[in-house]
Amino acid sequence: MKEITVKKVAGGVESAEQVGKLMNDLSVNFNSIDVVNWSDFPYSPDVKFRVLHTGDAILLNFVVSEASVRAVASADLGRVWEDSCCEFFVNFEGEEEYYNFECNCACKLLVNYGKKGDRHHAPQNVLENVKRWSSLGNDPFEERIGDCSWELSLIIPASSLFKHDVKDLSGMTLRGNFYKCGDLLQTPHFLSWSPINLPQPCFHCPEFFGKLVFEK
Repeated sequence: MKEITVKKVAGGVESAEQVGKLMNDLSVNFNSIDVVNWSDFPYSPDVKFRVLHTGDAILLNFVVSEASVRAVASADLGRVWEDSCCEFFVNFEGEEEYYNFECNCACKLLVNYGKKGDRHHAPQNVLENVKRWSSLGNDPFEERIGDCSWELSLIIPASSLFKHDVKDLSGMTLRGNFYKCGDLLQTPHFLSWSPINLPQPCFHCPEFFGKLVFEK
């Protein structure tokens, strides 16, 4: 099982746009999202991420280089996985239910919770409280063909785990996976951080989550 120790930082930042700089200043290491789990979809853009926590929030920074980019979903809870999309799935050890945070390159967000096949949207206030920033801005656009590098940062409050009363992430061990997809791009792809052993593309598989150890 893959494992990440999520370092704790005091204070954090006010806006998602500042997350990347904070991580640069702290020399936070990148992790690669580079596992090609399905040979029918061999394309592997360059994708990496890094993660911190502040006790009351998870800070995520994704850096992507790919052959085209797409952001058609125009609102939260849309079909963001069809666009250039970075994703974070997480659950509590021993539980079947899990959360998925999926954000396209124009900051449109999908958050669900539940068991596989029985998913429910997060309340509106949960969506609104997740801060987001993309180097490509917030406006939707059709697919742009050609090499593109972009960056996405999220600040996910602990309260976004809305079915659990988490006051402080410090010292917790969760399970999770990180993904990059683009179902309707000219070259569809389905990459993960932790490997998945299933016959067809599917990210909704907590049995293949890695371990996330949150520093005290």
